[in-house]
Amino acid sequence: MSIFFLLSIIIFIGTLLLVILRPKNLPIGYSALIGAAIAFAVGIINFSDVVIVWGIVWNATFTFVAIIIISLVLDEAGVFEYAAIKIARLSRGKGAHLFILVILLGAGISAIFSNDGTALILTPIIYMLLHRANVERKAIIPYIMATGFIADSSSLPFIISNLVNIITAGYFNFSFLQYAFKMLFPDAVSIIASLFFLYLFYLRAIPRNIDMTNMKDESGVIRDPLIFRLSLPVIVILLLAYSLGGIFSIPVSIIAVPASVIMLAIARANRKVDVVKPLREAPWQIVLFSLGMYLVVFGMGREGVTSILSGTLNSMAFLYAPIRILLSGYLFAAIAGIMNNLPSIMLGNLALSSIHGPINLAYANVVGNDIGPKFTPIGSLATLVWLHTLNRKSGIKISPWYYMKVGFVIGLPVLTLTLLSLSL
Repeated sequence: MSIFFLLSIIIFIGTLLLVILRPKNLPIGYSALIGAAIAFAVGIINFSDVVIVWGIVWNATFTFVAIIIISLVLDEAGVFEYAAIKIARLSRGKGAHLFILVILLGAGISAIFSNDGTALILTPIIYMLLHRANVERKAIIPYIMATGFIADSSSLPFIISNLVNIITAGYFNFSFLQYAFKMLFPDAVSIIASLFFLYLFYLRAIPRNIDMTNMKDESGVIRDPLIFRLSLPVIVILLLAYSLGGIFSIPVSIIAVPASVIMLAIARANRKVDVVKPLREAPWQIVLFSLGMYLVVFGMGREGVTSILSGTLNSMAFLYAPIRILLSGYLFAAIAGIMNNLPSIMLGNLALSSIHGPINLAYANVVGNDIGPKFTPIGSLATLVWLHTLNRKSGIKISPWYYMKVGFVIGLPVLTLTLLSLSL
């Protein structure tokens, strides 16, 4: 074991602690760049590595930022609040019906606008709806936890549904349609399993009836009618453009970034909503974080961690294919829960590219890193921000132990069924 191996591990742990603890509110992007700078200073990475890593992460990060900007513009226009009120009325005041509809709405938003869109935009809307309906705080918890869980477990179907998906698709050159054809069925299984186990877990906590008398009229929450009318056509056009772009090997960011600029321009010209807010709240730090953290992981992998992981994956080569996919997915999920899913997906991709294993393992890596973060509060950046926002804006504090209990009880069977469906 070399000194550089130990140094790379220490730098990674230190960087992860900076990201999680955020001393003096240090932005996550700067935390990752500090780790990368230290790795550069001690000789673990060099300038050529920066060029290689930027070539890997640029498409993923700019796509992710663009998708979030589009979702924030739609949120400013009132699109998501309209959808939430609509499903609340469809539930006819039945708590169980609303619980199911919230999960299905979250799954739809995650598919098109990424898991962060569901966790960070839909969650406060659902909370406010239930709060206005005078639902007790303890009875709101099932809906909040369901929204947070489905945000990740349903973020499998498209490349754009999760930053993890974008990074892996770019790394292995999966086209939009190629990826979607492979993952639509596992995503459907994951949604059904999530709904079933969430409902079973919270059966007694879900209120029987919800008073809808104070519910706003859905048409009254639309702040920009033009953006509202454009929302569905924009979604359809984007999905078609991603599909055609994949055929001609056009990076998804080349489609997503101009689309976000056009949406901002329309909103600004219409002057109904604040277009500065989406730009201010967009996750710009994720660009720096992806570059910095990937450099730290890249250096750590080259010093021996990739070899350890690829050796572990190679040791499963003799197993029956579904068992191999299942165990590999468990391994990736455990790593995601321990070290956060962004460095985990990067490390998994590096290991898989070195063993030239079955391409199904790359998809198992995605599944493990989409669902595995539900096992711990540090499993994804979205979860950390989600927990912090819940406590700050709604006064709802989810303890790490409660979060992990829900994550293991529900997440493990959902992960298992999804991985088995992938092997089919």
